[in-house]
Amino acid sequence: ELEQKLKTSSDSSLLVDILHKTILHPLCVKYPSSVKYRRGFLTELIKKHESTTAEPLDELYDTLADILNKEESTQCYKNYLLPTGESVTLSENVAIISRGTTGLVTWDAALHLAEWAIENSTVFSNRTVLELGSGIGFTGIAISKTCNPKAYIFSDYHHCVLKQLTENICLNGFVLEPETTNHIETQSQGQNVEVMNYQKPKLTVAELDWASVTEKQLLDLQPDVIIAADVVYDPEITLALIGMLQKLSTFRADGKPPEVYIAFTVRNPDTYHQFKAELDKIGIAWQIIPAHRNSIFLYDLHSNVTILQLLI
Repeated sequence: ELEQKLKTSSDSSLLVDILHKTILHPLCVKYPSSVKYRRGFLTELIKKHESTTAEPLDELYDTLADILNKEESTQCYKNYLLPTGESVTLSENVAIISRGTTGLVTWDAALHLAEWAIENSTVFSNRTVLELGSGIGFTGIAISKTCNPKAYIFSDYHHCVLKQLTENICLNGFVLEPETTNHIETQSQGQNVEVMNYQKPKLTVAELDWASVTEKQLLDLQPDVIIAADVVYDPEITLALIGMLQKLSTFRADGKPPEVYIAFTVRNPDTYHQFKAELDKIGIAWQIIPAHRNSIFLYDLHSNVTILQLLI
């Protein structure tokens, strides 16, 4: 419908509106996406504009010229709009794999899990949530802004991921608890972070190595809900994850096992079936969570993302 309006528009007002709601939106100006993405978007917009009878728009060409003069960077920002009208802004790496990890970008399963969480906020409301393999923080930040958890524990292991995760949490206006990973050095990256008035939840970042986690670490966590996205992709990691979940269940002070939800993109059916087989082998029951109704974020809707609830 928008493309049709653009084709039939006799002036440039619609194009100006599109430009100022995308590339020149205040959020995108403050936290810009990658140079490559902005250049590609504007080039496509210019093509569509030139196929119409509307007068050329200088502002459009000036914006493109400004971007063509910018150097590519290994870092960029991505902005995600929440149903509440707030946004999640993340500093991400432009490469899928960088610094020896895949944890510096946001994956589809994280977006999918956040959509489900927003639609099922009562699962998280006034509860302590532990996220395993938080990456750069999208799911946890979205849940913290929309689902009113009592406490949210982000966790990962790779040092570069923990550093980026900590910066992104602060970038979104949250203040971390003082005990949070005191060895992680953060940088403001020259940005003025707006501190919002988030009284709740209590946010912490934990360094967790599933293979060598200590009893003390587990006793300190005490989660009511455990979530993870895109952590089931390697047989060795799968076994460590299952072992970690067993330990977390064992060390609950009240003896009540936490609720566990694992979201993952089924890229290799064998890995998926092996994960379920390993769960069956040690007696952890599982069930597939029905698909949620609302699509909020932009990702490949054809990707085969599944959420399992584990009954540990």
